Amino acid sequence: MSNDKKADFSDVTSTVDSTAAVAPKADFSDVTARVDSTAQIAGEQQYTVQKGDSLSRIAKHLLGDANAWKQIFEANRDVLSDPDKIFPGQTLKIPPRQG
Repeated sequence: MSNDKKADFSDVTSTVDSTAAVAPKADFSDVTARVDSTAQIAGEQQYTVQKGDSLSRIAKHLLGDANAWKQIFEANRDVLSDPDKIFPGQTLKIPPRQG
């Protein structure tokens, strides 16, 4: 068995071309996302103010507690600056009932 020839790999060369190290990073600069409404997910509803409404009346009717008017006011700070100044036709966000 000493006469068996072994494979000679001394002249073998190899190269590896890899794009992993130089691959361009993904460009997400033009990606946009939009959520139209989370109302159903979060339990929030909308209410259109009617003539004679007040935040406490709306709170009593929709949330079961007239004192919840503060929650409605806080949820609508972007459109209300005074809890006593709401107008028919305004659309208010009504937060989910607490407890």
